[in-house]
Amino acid sequence: MLAASVMWGAMAPVSKFVMSAGLVGSIAVTDVRIFGAAVLFWLFSPFTKQEKVDRKDYLKIFFAALFAIILNQGVYITGVSMTSPVDASIITTSLPIVTMILAAFFLGEPITSRKAAGVFLGMAGAILLVFGNRLMPGSGTAVQPAASSNVWGDLLCLLAQCSYATYLVLFKDLIARYSPVTFMKWMFTFASAVMFPFTIVKFLSQPWAAVPPEQYAGLGFILVCGTFLCYLLVPVGQKTLRPTIVAMYNYVQPVVATFIAVIWGMDEFNIIKLFAVILVFTGVLLVNRSKSRAELDRERRRAAGKDGPEQDATAI
Repeated sequence: MLAASVMWGAMAPVSKFVMSAGLVGSIAVTDVRIFGAAVLFWLFSPFTKQEKVDRKDYLKIFFAALFAIILNQGVYITGVSMTSPVDASIITTSLPIVTMILAAFFLGEPITSRKAAGVFLGMAGAILLVFGNRLMPGSGTAVQPAASSNVWGDLLCLLAQCSYATYLVLFKDLIARYSPVTFMKWMFTFASAVMFPFTIVKFLSQPWAAVPPEQYAGLGFILVCGTFLCYLLVPVGQKTLRPTIVAMYNYVQPVVATFIAVIWGMDEFNIIKLFAVILVFTGVLLVNRSKSRAELDRERRRAAGKDGPEQDATAI
């Protein structure tokens, strides 16, 4: 999850670079990710263990693709285009909170004080990263005026976070049933089938011949690292980690994006950003160390004297 979040974080400034010339739009970048990832997963599939997908699971995988890819990526990009970048960045921090609530409701995962503290520390750190330059007096980095806020755009950004949180919680068992390659090749195939009729005309109308090589290299990074490798790694994390922990790594992305922006001269580092980074990683650490429902159940059984020595050893 950490490796995937680092690549997703790097994708933010790379995407901005790719779209900076105005030749490649956000919808085209989304199409490159979805269509390209579908092709890569099918090309990679023959080199992995072959699995047969249960017929009844195809519909479940379709809805998983709907929540994790189509609603998450497509709706978020539409929301960002309607509202300010600051609003969109802040709303993105709601993912672990929504995931924690849904996991408690659907999976019975406890909302412990340590988990809640970790989620809110991480959120505070992410928000500080967004406002770092504005809060630091005498900052040398000029702050560009943000687009005006729009309630419908904000709601679409929130819907995107809720859809991905739903995917993390409701499809955990389905993800554990298949290998990442098998699961993702069908996820992106269904997502491509849904997106194709709505975006193919706009995708083909992009001035691809005029796009310089360095921006094609950026698109290659977005496709291979920011999509293919990330979606290959995330199911591995989902098999072993609780949904809230998976969602917490969302807070690592603005940290990585900030560091890359500083290195590229697009931003500058200051004490507020350092404090924000500490908050983010402290929050992730707290949620990682919070107790799961199974651990709390074992403690209750031990306290009630219902677990014998052999059962304790097995549980450990």
